[in-house]
Amino acid sequence: MELKVEHINKSFVTNKGEQVDAIGDVSFTIQDKEFICIVGPSGCGKTTLLRIIAGLDVPSGGKAELGGKEIVGPSPKMAMIFQEYSLYPWRTILDNIAFGLEVQGVETDARYATARKYLKLIGLCEFETSYPYELSGGMRQRVAVARALAVDPEVLLMDEPFGALDAQTRNAMQTELLQIWEKTRKTVLFVTHSVDEAVFLADRIFVLSNRPSKIRETIDVPLPRPRDRTSVEFAQVRKHVLSLIQNTEESSQ
Repeated sequence: MELKVEHINKSFVTNKGEQVDAIGDVSFTIQDKEFICIVGPSGCGKTTLLRIIAGLDVPSGGKAELGGKEIVGPSPKMAMIFQEYSLYPWRTILDNIAFGLEVQGVETDARYATARKYLKLIGLCEFETSYPYELSGGMRQRVAVARALAVDPEVLLMDEPFGALDAQTRNAMQTELLQIWEKTRKTVLFVTHSVDEAVFLADRIFVLSNRPSKIRETIDVPLPRPRDRTSVEFAQVRKHVLSLIQNTEESSQ
């Protein structure tokens, strides 16, 4: 299902009455099953853009469409995963994964069967009766991914989902996410501050300029998966993306 963003811009007024132009003019089209990463300077509106696409925020101008229909609010066709794990501490891991299906009114046996399917997909079957506090950060984020997948969305929106993890766990989660994506073939739009992460994950990378942001360049990542972070080709793509972000930051000073 095609996801299209057309001339989205966003301005807001601070508590001091000052207008901030966060997003200038952003347009792009994402095809079904693509894995897209968005990178850019700090404060350029990456999260704001993702929230608009998710229907959690309203653009000042322009629009986002999914399957040719304008996005005007949250939709069951999209699921968003935040940096914070957002799990319910009083629910077991299985109940957390089943939550979205429960909200949708899916009957008990069916929703638990689906929840166990995704619990198996993330490799945490033995933890179904555990609670979030009993799991590591990486395991909790895997549960958040499973909960999002359980409602069978067309699109996964991910806002810096591994940003709070240590480097080793973060790299492991990136590999696991790609394995899950290859099995489910969901469309993924992934916001990150890490250029290395974007090059490792993405089919294409959208590089945003400083605010009011626009897409400075769209980069195709031609490297076969699984990708070798130590390869010359990987380093070349990473260097190019970093140079775009650095030049953007310098030009705004």
